[in-house]
Amino acid sequence: MGQTQIKFNPPQKVVKVRPGTSVLRAAREARVHITTRCDGKAACLMCKVKVDPEHANALRPPTEAERRKLGSLLDEGYRLACQAIICGSAEVELPEDPLKAAIRKQLEQQKLDDI
Repeated sequence: MGQTQIKFNPPQKVVKVRPGTSVLRAAREARVHITTRCDGKAACLMCKVKVDPEHANALRPPTEAERRKLGSLLDEGYRLACQAIICGSAEVELPEDPLKAAIRKQLEQQKLDDI
């Protein structure tokens, strides 16, 4: 069995893995942090990643657990990193951490207020 690659954006890290590897495991191999509380059991929804439609076929179809948990978010390209299995080269986008997003928005607002 050969290897394929997956790119995580941000931080623009690429890792080569064997097909059949979960996106979560690939992230760990690349030292890319994806938050999870359920240890890969599709219970917490914290490991959501977004997959561009052009790379959707590089992952196996969603599991039943993923369908139940994500619902309409699947249509927007979201997958659970713990459930999404790599079968070809892909790129996934990591959502911004909510705390970091709030801080970034606050800093942007302060810049606007200073102008």
